[in-house]
Amino acid sequence: MGLFDFIQGEFIDVIGWLDPTEDTIVWRFPDEDHAIKMGAKLTVREGQAAIFVNEGTIADVFKPGLYTLNTQNLPILTKLRSWKYGFDSPFKAEVYFISTRIFLDLKWGTQNPIMTRDSDFGVVRLRAFGTYGIRVIDPGMFLKEVVGTDGDYTRDKIEGQLRSMLVSAFTQMLTQAKIPALDLAANYASIGDQARAQMDPEFQRFGLSLTRFLIENISVPPEVEKMLDTRAKMGIVGDMGKYMQFQTADAIPEAAAAGGAAGAAMGMGAGVAMGQQMMAGMAAGMGAAQQGQAPEKAAPAPPAPTAAGGKFCAKCGNSLSPGSKFCPECGTAQQSGCPKCGAAAPPNAKFCQECGTKIG
Repeated sequence: MGLFDFIQGEFIDVIGWLDPTEDTIVWRFPDEDHAIKMGAKLTVREGQAAIFVNEGTIADVFKPGLYTLNTQNLPILTKLRSWKYGFDSPFKAEVYFISTRIFLDLKWGTQNPIMTRDSDFGVVRLRAFGTYGIRVIDPGMFLKEVVGTDGDYTRDKIEGQLRSMLVSAFTQMLTQAKIPALDLAANYASIGDQARAQMDPEFQRFGLSLTRFLIENISVPPEVEKMLDTRAKMGIVGDMGKYMQFQTADAIPEAAAAGGAAGAAMGMGAGVAMGQQMMAGMAAGMGAAQQGQAPEKAAPAPPAPTAAGGKFCAKCGNSLSPGSKFCPECGTAQQSGCPKCGAAAPPNAKFCQECGTKIG
């Protein structure tokens, strides 16, 4: 190999990048101890962008395509290098490949619970988690604001910062929305869309776009979940009295199956409990029925005194002597009768109230 061939071998004439990792956002072409040959081929694939950096300054940005590097395709770098005549001399430049594809399934979640006011539970603590997606929309800004000189920048290096931004904005939006905890599950999609629209401008300041923001779950503390389960069970049971009667009746065969004196005692106890429940239910039903009935009639008045000339006392049935004014057995006053019309007259009456005839 001649000296010219050796020198030619030191010049890079093919520049490209194939990402085998699936999580690399920025990769720097390994140009150490190598000079890029003027006229070299640059391949920028779909989902990529290539940035040439000269002496710490972004010189040129290339979109997907196949380029032959010359003064026409490197206008800014040509101006910096003062290649007025376009000769094919090698040049030194750092080449950064930026992945512009969408990075999906990045995780986010609330490390600490979110304190919020709820119309059903008062103050409640909520936790939430989900996924989000990002993509680089401004390679130059992303390189300047985030990457710097890192030659192998993966998504895990930025996830922590992005997650903090997301949780902070989501917390503020959720507390302002004032959606009841019981209605959150039905609004995951709308809440996620609103959160994405609200947070995307903040991502664009770094040359990124928040392509999606998904909520997988918003949960309440375990003690609140138990209360919700209890409330749901009570709603399913309905009438608690009837449910207890059913439970008691259902327990009698199980107690009998236990056998022996213990089983008989258990069965008897269950039967007594069911009887008490049934009696209590009947008493409640009768009380409710009586509330809708007319008031009871007054007790009948005691029997009227026996009319004069009667043979027996109307109260105790004792035999009376003719003309008796009082019953010798019970002392009930016996009425006098009018000798003319026979109408009954109160005791000690001197005249008939019907015809006016003098009595006695």
